Amino acid sequence: MADTLLETPLAPLHRELGGKMVPFAGYSMPVQYPAGILAEHLATRRGAALFDVSHMGQAELRGEGAAAALEQLTPADVRILKPGRQKYGLLTTPSGGILDDFMVANLGDRLFLVLNASRKDVDCAAIEAVLPAGVSLHRLPDRALLAFQGPAAVPSLATLAPAVAALPFMGVLATEVQGIPVLISRSGYTGEDGVEIGVAGEQAERLARALLALPSASAAGLGARDSLRLEAGLCLYGNDIDETTSPVEANLTWTIGKRRRTEWNFPGAERVREELDNGPKRLRVGLLPEGRQPARAHTVIAAGGESVGEVTSGTFGPSLNGPCAMGYVAREHAADGSALELMVRGKAIPARVAATPFIPHRYAR
Repeated sequence: MADTLLETPLAPLHRELGGKMVPFAGYSMPVQYPAGILAEHLATRRGAALFDVSHMGQAELRGEGAAAALEQLTPADVRILKPGRQKYGLLTTPSGGILDDFMVANLGDRLFLVLNASRKDVDCAAIEAVLPAGVSLHRLPDRALLAFQGPAAVPSLATLAPAVAALPFMGVLATEVQGIPVLISRSGYTGEDGVEIGVAGEQAERLARALLALPSASAAGLGARDSLRLEAGLCLYGNDIDETTSPVEANLTWTIGKRRRTEWNFPGAERVREELDNGPKRLRVGLLPEGRQPARAHTVIAAGGESVGEVTSGTFGPSLNGPCAMGYVAREHAADGSALELMVRGKAIPARVAATPFIPHRYAR
């Protein structure tokens, strides 16, 4: 199987740095480096960590009416997005499930999309199917994407690209780093301040080496990325959201634009509207187990000896210094503080519903 895996432009650098490569979404990706997941996680919280996310899908929507075209597939208000700004949104299915979550940026003359690695082909096919004449989707398979995350990321990067210091949260900027053209967004998937940097694949390694040479910078893999995003209460597609979960169940109703709630003309609007009016049968919640034992995905959640839900993501949170999880529970058990049990290896672990994020976000505001 290994010889069928795709590689990102940074694969040689990962091996040079001692990265432990594992299959992920069809790619060979570093899950960790010699320092280990715990050290990489804490380095992100304290300094700046570089993640390779080049497996993600990048694409551009070009042509007049691109925003209106994209709104045929999402409840997000894309047309309100100003040039130089980015937002998070959901692509929905006709049955009201989540096809994917994505980022969209307004670059003035086009929209720039970042899609999940495991869903990019599905997403692009869905988008292409609704495009009117004059609007076209252009995939960017030769682009790399680097995430530079942590409290030192932007101050360090600003020594190479001064304009990034003034970039607001969810702002997007085209600039250069040591002569390399880049597209920088002040966003990320760790709960920390930081940036994601789009760059031509052939320039990615040179850029990565320049970033790793900055003070407080180190490399981090998928393992730390997962524990960071879970402490930050951020969803992973395929675990916490998928085609069976609705935006309302997933507690992502904030992604539905105010105007879109008057139009109800996006896929699955009927289910979303009904759940907004009457409440969903289940809700995504944060969970804090007692003790030190983490509850992994698919762990049964019980109350009074009866199953009331299932864990979708769970780990030991290095910054939290304890286990944390997310999952779906019946609505009557979803209130913060609700007492539940997690059935781990045949043993009932006491847990309570807790608000997310488990570790406060430190985005630039």
